[in-house]
Amino acid sequence: MRRTEVLALVMAAGLACTGAMMAAGPARPGQDHHKAQMNAGDDELPISSITLYRSGVGAFQRQGMVHNDGRVSLSFDADQINDILKSMVMLDLDGGRIEAASYGSKEPLARRLASFAIDISDNPSRGELLDQLRGARVSISHSEGTLSGIVLGVEAHEIMRPDTGAVEVRESLNLLTDAGTRTIALDTVSGFRIEDEKLAAELRRALSALGEHRADNVKAVDLAFRGEGDRRVVVSYVHEMPVWKASYRLVLPDADAGGDATVQGWAIVENTTDEDWEDVDLSLVAGRPVSFVMDLYEPLYLSRPEVPVPVTGGARPRVYAQGKAAGGGGGQSPFSGSTADRDRSLSAPMASRRSSGITAVAGGQLEESADYAYSADDMASYAAQAQASAGEVGEVFQYTLDEPVTIERRRSAMLPILSAPIQARRVSIFNRNDNASHPMRGVELTNTSGLQLMPGPISVYDDATYAGDAQIGHVSDGDERLLAYSVDLAVSAQSEQRNERDVTKLRIHRGLIEQTVKSVETTTYSFESSDKKRDRVVIVEHARRGGWDLVGEDLLTEKTDSAYRFEVKLEPGGEGELRVSQESVQRQNVALVGFDMTTLLRYQRDGRVSKAVIDAVRKAGELQDRIRQSEQRIGELEQERRVIGTDQTRIRENMGRIDRTSELYGRYMSKLNDQETRLEQIEGEIGEARAELERRRTALNDYVSGLEVE
Repeated sequence: MRRTEVLALVMAAGLACTGAMMAAGPARPGQDHHKAQMNAGDDELPISSITLYRSGVGAFQRQGMVHNDGRVSLSFDADQINDILKSMVMLDLDGGRIEAASYGSKEPLARRLASFAIDISDNPSRGELLDQLRGARVSISHSEGTLSGIVLGVEAHEIMRPDTGAVEVRESLNLLTDAGTRTIALDTVSGFRIEDEKLAAELRRALSALGEHRADNVKAVDLAFRGEGDRRVVVSYVHEMPVWKASYRLVLPDADAGGDATVQGWAIVENTTDEDWEDVDLSLVAGRPVSFVMDLYEPLYLSRPEVPVPVTGGARPRVYAQGKAAGGGGGQSPFSGSTADRDRSLSAPMASRRSSGITAVAGGQLEESADYAYSADDMASYAAQAQASAGEVGEVFQYTLDEPVTIERRRSAMLPILSAPIQARRVSIFNRNDNASHPMRGVELTNTSGLQLMPGPISVYDDATYAGDAQIGHVSDGDERLLAYSVDLAVSAQSEQRNERDVTKLRIHRGLIEQTVKSVETTTYSFESSDKKRDRVVIVEHARRGGWDLVGEDLLTEKTDSAYRFEVKLEPGGEGELRVSQESVQRQNVALVGFDMTTLLRYQRDGRVSKAVIDAVRKAGELQDRIRQSEQRIGELEQERRVIGTDQTRIRENMGRIDRTSELYGRYMSKLNDQETRLEQIEGEIGEARAELERRRTALNDYVSGLEVE
């Protein structure tokens, strides 16, 4: 974008926004906008001041004069009534009396409709409506003509269609006529008329109530003041409003000339009401008071239990326990000093203007030179000046417009509220989590404006040339922030990460080997600048990991809750490197008898484990070997028992096929006898081996239990 185009846009924005605020022109001579007067008989109180909050509400104050017994009617959207009932304050400043504020009640629609003789709250069908008219005389128009009679009721019955066999439900109306009882199918009835005028009027009123509820969007609140003569009255209230928004312009000075930057702030305000704001005092509060909506408008009914009439016994007196008062204390404001001391004018003088193509204004005309070239100082000098004052009011920070504001209904305005020098340092910002090969170009901003900056967007102009957009959060006076507004293509960046893990120490704790493991993560950042004219300062944001500590903080410049920050300075066309290491020390438990002895001996040579730990592990290993020996002996005996059992099964099968008097049969019997004897011996040996196993296990447990060896 060419500089002339930027200048045109900036100046046009300033003129347009200033014009929006001053649309009503300067205050008229003799007019005090803090005391908007009313003639006798007026039924309106003009809005005198508005305070908008960033919590989504606005505080409105109306003031004027009433004469004798005055009455004022204010109109609000129906959805604002709850806020009005919760927050309205009425004052008669000259000795009058405040009467009740009255308004049309909002009874629940269903309850209101149910109060009529004919209840249409559930959207009744024609049959249900006629059923409610039982006992009333109606005139029915049906396929055979017109019939008059008293409604007995509506009944439903099932009919099977002969063509399809489907069952349908048909409704019939039973009428008592002069000729007797008649039953008429409802599907043949084309209409009916209620002959009882009072009952027909009830139906019309119910339908009217339904229509009023649908169109009831605006409600009137009537205020009554009682007294004599002309009196000053004030009415204030709070209701929902759009959050006012902040927008900034940051003008950076020439990189070679140096000096402070300039910040210009604008407040975006929207009048979404149906009333023009004419010459009102406007304040914009940065605080966020607690605000909620409670339905005070709709009547609330409680379900009451139905209690039978008592017929026996009398009521006993009930004794209540004494109540205890709930105590509480108030706190002090976190701000100190008087409000007057804290207030600061925002119309601070700018730095002197450098020579440019724009000359001084003479006789109301702009004297032109050869071109319209301009600089950052020109933007600071000729941009729209702040038209607000700011300071801490109570526990909140507030901007107050210096002149009354006029904003038509359903219109918005952008109002200049801040223009001040501010410290800014050009930097490049790199964060490897962005997966980018270039850092971001930005500024390190120190809020030296003496004011609080609200969250909002910032358009950055570098020496009067648009450079990009940034976003800022809430910045208190004196705080620092980093802003990134474009990609720094003049600097390339690379990062490499390496992880190491090593055991540093072993000891025996509570019968387990506790090994201390240190993990080190090292990230190497490399930067190369292609800018041959200027130095670069690269701020590296390195993510902080929970449970990890930074190794060597001598290079650290600052830290946040989520990142460490380091600075790398690059000479013109130069290179730079940064190594950042974080370490984490963890302890892991391993079974004493399961640790590899070869590894332990290697650790001993490296000085990570003591000889006492080695000896303890060896003794535990010996005890564990004895346990394995017992387990092996038990396994061998059980295997022998299984082999004998298999052989006995074979012998018994063979004995069933041969003669009992044969020699082979006798040999089988002898072998079975020997095997049975061995099986008995095996059972005894297994029992002894298991007992020995338990003794050895107990010995190992007793040894390692509570074993502490460094």
